[in-house]
Formats: sequence, structure tokens, C-alpha cells
Amino acid sequence: MTDTAPTTDWATWQRSWDRQQEWYMPDREDRFRVMLDMVEAVVGPEPRVLDLACGTGSITDRLLRRFPNATSTGVDLDPALLTIAEGYFAGDERVGFVTADLKDPDWTRALPYDTYDVVLTATALHWLHSEPLAALYGQLSGIVREGGVFMNADHMIDEATPRINAAERAMRHVRMDAEKAAGVLDWADWWALAAKDPALAEPTARRYEIYGEHADGDMPSVRWHADTLRAVGFAEARPVWCSPSDTLLLAVR
Repeated sequence: MTDTAPTTDWATWQRSWDRQQEWYMPDREDRFRVMLDMVEAVVGPEPRVLDLACGTGSITDRLLRRFPNATSTGVDLDPALLTIAEGYFAGDERVGFVTADLKDPDWTRALPYDTYDVVLTATALHWLHSEPLAALYGQLSGIVREGGVFMNADHMIDEATPRINAAERAMRHVRMDAEKAAGVLDWADWWALAAKDPALAEPTARRYEIYGEHADGDMPSVRWHADTLRAVGFAEARPVWCSPSDTLLLAVR
């Protein structure tokens, strides 16, 4: 009889991450559905995709369920979330992962391909301030092939509507408080659990060395994103989905 180390259930960690994120964004699946609808509409059902700031690979997971012949490169800097992603997709030749800092001007050198049909990202780029985000958009204009697509689903705040913003925020927090009281994990709770898991304790400690509790980025308006993307070389850019707080913006190269 031989002793074997316990196997980490990466699918459970993937689902746990999704549930935690849905506490903040109950319409999260809606944005993913529209995102993939537009992938198919513009570039077809077999895209080469860059999953930007991929986290655990939530976008890639949904991409491959819908488009089995797609391929995906996930890029992120978070060692804990990448550990989950690599475990969850282990053995899937359609998927690869790259560790890179999107604020590093040379991060694209780590990618396995020079160009992609599609670059997708969700609820991640608000970690960047406007200046490095504009620089990143400039780099993406060189990665997305002509006729290809970039989509960003994120918090995009219109400062010209403060009363609407305040009402939406208040309503959202009433819901979140009720769900938290019922036992839903928030960001801090989830990371506390990750720190206790033997497979995630060390990468979780490293991610706190990199990020701290949370990065302090910006949430510019939809217009800022669209104008910036057009300025760096995208031919068209506009929202294709929105909620009271978030927007999915699509840009065509």
C-alpha cells in the first residue's frame, strides 16, 4: 500500500471563484453570453483568443464550452488564480497560460502568437490607472489582427450622472448585504479560504506581495474607453451590452 497526496479539486475552486464574483455581479453570465455572441458574429466559431487578465480562466471556460475548436492563451500576473487556471485546464491542448505584468512594456513578448483574432477581458482592467490603460490599448492594437475584435466588460463610470450612480450603488449594496448575511463569500472571505488550502497557500502569499489587498486603478467612462481605442488604431468601438453599473465595450480592428 502506498500513500498518495490528496488531489486538489480545481473544478470546485473554479466554481467557488465564479460564485464569489457573481455576488458582485449577478448579471455576470449575461455579459459573457453577449461577449461570445459577438465573437461568433464578427470572427466566427473557431477563434484564436487572448484571455487578458484571465484570472482562473472564467472566460476561457465559457469560450471552449461554446466553441470547441477555439484556442485560448490566458495571461495574468496573479500566481494563485493562475494556479487554479492551470490545474483546471490541465491536459487541454487548446489552452495555454502566460505569467506577465500588463504594465510591463515588453509583456507581449511572452505570448506564443504575434496576433489574435480576439482579445477578451472582464472586470480586470479597472485595476489600472488611465495612463497605463491607454498604453495597454495601444499594445492591443498591434496584437488584434485586422478585422479582429477586442472586448472589455468592466466598471465604466459616467461622472455626469451622480444621482443615478448613487441610487444604483445603494440598491446594489442592499442586495449584497442581504446575500452576505445569508453566507455568500465576499472577496476577503474567498482569499482567506485560499490562504488555508495547501495547494494555494504559497501562491496566495505571493499574490499579496504583488498586489496587496487590491490595486487602486481608475474607472473612466465608456466614452473615454471608446475614444482611446479609436485613437490607438481600432476602426470602431461602442458598447454592445450594459447593466446599471457595467459595460461591455467592443472594438473592431
